Amino acid sequence: MKISNKIKNVTSKVVSSFWGKLEHINFDFTFKNGKLVNLTHEVYGKNDGVAILLYNVKTKNVILSKQFRMPVYHAGISNGFSIEVVGGAIDTNESPENCVIRETEEEVGYKISEVKKVTTTFLSPGIVKERVHLFIGEYTNEDKTEKGGGLEEENEEIEVLETSFINALKMIEVEEIIDARTIMLLQYLQINKLIE
Repeated sequence: MKISNKIKNVTSKVVSSFWGKLEHINFDFTFKNGKLVNLTHEVYGKNDGVAILLYNVKTKNVILSKQFRMPVYHAGISNGFSIEVVGGAIDTNESPENCVIRETEEEVGYKISEVKKVTTTFLSPGIVKERVHLFIGEYTNEDKTEKGGGLEEENEEIEVLETSFINALKMIEVEEIIDARTIMLLQYLQINKLIE
């Protein structure tokens, strides 16, 4: 059965627009057995995002960031602090590549010009509509132009962490790194043997 025949009468009601937009989407869904059910799902999100793992082939180090995340705090984990790759939301009319280069300088203070796209992914497709464009990028010590730390006007307080690639992988094992984007990108480096 074509998807156009499975889903009909789709309507949307905006429940909140505080940060992202939370919608209740109501629709009729026809199951394979022919049963028709009226369903309501929640969909949340705003602009698509980006994330990048910076790595140094010579030193075998990676750049990560540590910042407070309310959902992590609310879950009772790590006092709310999360160790992550650089990331952010794409501005209107901004390409993912330009966004990730801008976010890199704002968050960790490295000015890079070349990035490699890894993939685009949904991190929580059951409820969040945001897609995240994942990148990797090489850096050198000479690329450090600012101290980083995020933008004060965006209420960011970011600690820049430079650690060995091996240590970052161990941080996944002990659940010190729990961010999905970070885990995927570190494992991408590992699988493709970009740092040995």
